[in-house]
Amino acid sequence: MIDYGLAGKTAIVTGGSDGLGRATAKLLAAEGANVVICGRRADHLNDAANALSAETGGTVKAVQADVSTAAACSNLVAETVSAFGGVDILVNNAGTSAAAALEDVSDEAWQFDFDLKVMAAVRLCREVVPELKKRGGGSIVNASIGGGKAPGARQLPTSLTRAAGLNLTKSLSHQYAADNIRVNAICIGRIKSAQLERRAGDMPVDEFYANMGKIVPLGRVGEAEDYAHLVAFLCSSVGSYITGTAVNLDGGMCATI
Repeated sequence: MIDYGLAGKTAIVTGGSDGLGRATAKLLAAEGANVVICGRRADHLNDAANALSAETGGTVKAVQADVSTAAACSNLVAETVSAFGGVDILVNNAGTSAAAALEDVSDEAWQFDFDLKVMAAVRLCREVVPELKKRGGGSIVNASIGGGKAPGARQLPTSLTRAAGLNLTKSLSHQYAADNIRVNAICIGRIKSAQLERRAGDMPVDEFYANMGKIVPLGRVGEAEDYAHLVAFLCSSVGSYITGTAVNLDGGMCATI
């Protein structure tokens, strides 16, 4: 295993009970970080935290939180600081796939997507930055998609809210560079997850991913661990000269650099 030098760090991973967030929490905990995961389903979240602790021998704490609300964001950071004395890493990973044509997206759907993907990141960054300053620096990683850079047809509201997240990433990287706070984004492409598998219907999952991989230049769908390792790299001392960037993790699919 690669040693990212994260032992003793404290990380918050939103949406950490499943998929890419869970893979990230598992790797960070295995690296010796104290990890706080959040989600909306208390029982499922607690089961995930217990399983991750058992699998890694690390410390994984569950905090029930719907990060689309301001109160939950404040409470998540407060509970993390109370448990571990501070924060070093924030991974804004929570999100859902929402892609439709303009006329099919209601005001309510727009508002929900902004609250979950934009305002959650804004609020959590605002809560976490003072804690990172106390530590002498830290790292924030925001999940995004290639469509945030190069939107296609019928990708609303996600392509727009993810574009806002990329703007936030660049803005904060400039503002807090002097405080040794690095802010980066990962633009995710086709990576194995429960969200993707729900589209498979009656098709066997292996066949579903094999077909999906045909449209990826590298010829395959990515693994959740690919995302986890990139997060860990960006948060580690190895990546200490990287900030304000949005890395494409998509097997070559995105049309822009």
